[in-house]
Amino acid sequence: MRFSLQREALLKPLAQVVNVVERRQTLPVLANLLTQVSDGQLSLTGTDLEVEMVARSNVDDAQDGESTIPARKLFDIVRALPDGSKVTLSQVGDKITVQAGRSRFTLSSLPANDFPSVDEVEATERVSVPEAALKELIERTAFAMAQQDVRYYLNGLLFDLADTRLRCVATDGHRLALCETALDDAVPTKRQIIVPRKGVQELQRLLEGGDRTVVLEMGRNHIRVKRDDVTFTSKLIDGRFPDYEAVIPIGADREVRIDREALRASLQRAAILSNEKYRGVRLELSPGLVRINAHNPEQEEAQEEVEADTKVDGLAVGFNVNYLLDALSALRDEHVVLQLRDANSSALVREASSDKCRHVVMPLRL
Repeated sequence: MRFSLQREALLKPLAQVVNVVERRQTLPVLANLLTQVSDGQLSLTGTDLEVEMVARSNVDDAQDGESTIPARKLFDIVRALPDGSKVTLSQVGDKITVQAGRSRFTLSSLPANDFPSVDEVEATERVSVPEAALKELIERTAFAMAQQDVRYYLNGLLFDLADTRLRCVATDGHRLALCETALDDAVPTKRQIIVPRKGVQELQRLLEGGDRTVVLEMGRNHIRVKRDDVTFTSKLIDGRFPDYEAVIPIGADREVRIDREALRASLQRAAILSNEKYRGVRLELSPGLVRINAHNPEQEEAQEEVEADTKVDGLAVGFNVNYLLDALSALRDEHVVLQLRDANSSALVREASSDKCRHVVMPLRL
């Protein structure tokens, strides 16, 4: 095996796959990248048996072959080389030589046959989505995923396909984030799958936006995302996601329309003096005004007032300030709408101009 490539052209596919490789491995070969050269194309594969990433690139001076190379070491070497240098990798026996200018590195390799292959995905559903739209869906919902919750099905992101829309939903039991996008073609059957946290993070890192289209393939146990230069595969969480539509408040008829940035800044300031454990802030609504109060066990207190377009009077609700701030950060509009029912009901937070992204925050008793 042998190939040459400009440093920058090699660094990009390496960066895409190296994060999948775990630092602590049960199998030595999992610390390596499967490197294959065939017909002038280089393919790099990294996996941790849950998530697999394959990146492709065209190469010069190519000699077909395959091997596995230590992932982190190769990435660190290429990253440390000078800009614009030409990198040549060649294999002799079980050693891989990396050359660039006057630099030369010899790495040990393991046989390609030892590298585990992820099962073939038999796609039961296949949809095309603009890359920018998929990136936006994940960015605006993934923060609400649970972390190491015993309800393992919450430690991931729900992809909900129905008719001509794709929805991403995440919840940790205290808040919920939902965002949807329209699809060009209707899907024949409804389908819900849960992608685990690591798969979601890798996908978020991989997606670049722009005008390209990616293909989502969903099998029984896997999801695969294909782009011309990268194929990403992840196992799915085998579980049933809660009925999230039942969580979205209905009949929350008390509305507050407010400047998103002004509210965010006020909440950030009030949060400084909130209780470090519960992070509670109290929102008191009166016509044209939202008052924000926070206090802590040291008897310190913060008060903020923000002008708002509302007729609600005499309603006070407590919230975890971090959950409100996360929801506001995921919205894009200049103005947001808070929909409330009473002091013990969840609040719905959405953009004033659309409801394609909705956030539900449960109240806190303060």
